[in-house]
Amino acid sequence: MLLINVLKDIFTHRKNSDFKGKSEYIVANNGNPKVLNVGGGSKLIPIPNHYGNWDHILLDIDPVSNADVILDARDLTSFPTSSFDAVYCSHNLEHYYRHDATKVLAGFLHVLKPGGFVEIHVPDIQSVMSRVIKSKLDISDTLYQSKNGPISVHDVIYGWGKQIESSGVDFYAHKAGFSRVTLIQALKQAGFSHVKCKANAESYELSAFACKGDPCGDLFAIL
Repeated sequence: MLLINVLKDIFTHRKNSDFKGKSEYIVANNGNPKVLNVGGGSKLIPIPNHYGNWDHILLDIDPVSNADVILDARDLTSFPTSSFDAVYCSHNLEHYYRHDATKVLAGFLHVLKPGGFVEIHVPDIQSVMSRVIKSKLDISDTLYQSKNGPISVHDVIYGWGKQIESSGVDFYAHKAGFSRVTLIQALKQAGFSHVKCKANAESYELSAFACKGDPCGDLFAIL
């Protein structure tokens, strides 16, 4: 029932490792399901409500984030295997080159328990391209309005310029783009055999859900 409720909620709406002395807590079994939030930046940034009663472990490459684990996600295979019930990754995968994104996804599979799942959100480049052609937008034109201000075509494709400039951190730039087809392909190439992906045309976003092993497969019929 836990995974069924999560699924309904989802689809209806390098080497400098620092475990900060918390690795024992991370892999400990206290009875609560555990979600690894990869690249979330801060625990002040909310994650979806379906993780409300879960143990939330934040992993980030930036020491300023005060994450539970300071680690490059490309090195997740150095993490204890089968440690988490879910991996949540929102608007982080596009910050890796395509060949490195494959390593990141393989790392997700590595840390997931059998029957666990990954939830991924990335920009939908195909819908952006369709809108650009249909509306004859220039790359600097505003694509949509966000709570942080106007977001241009350039911001979605190459990364939010305001954040890149103010932080001085190149990692905030986008290094890869995904369509629904290529995101599904990437997940399957990483070893996920059960994948569900949908596009949200209004937010120019792809939401993907993929399971480790067969236990999740039958649940796709619910969506």
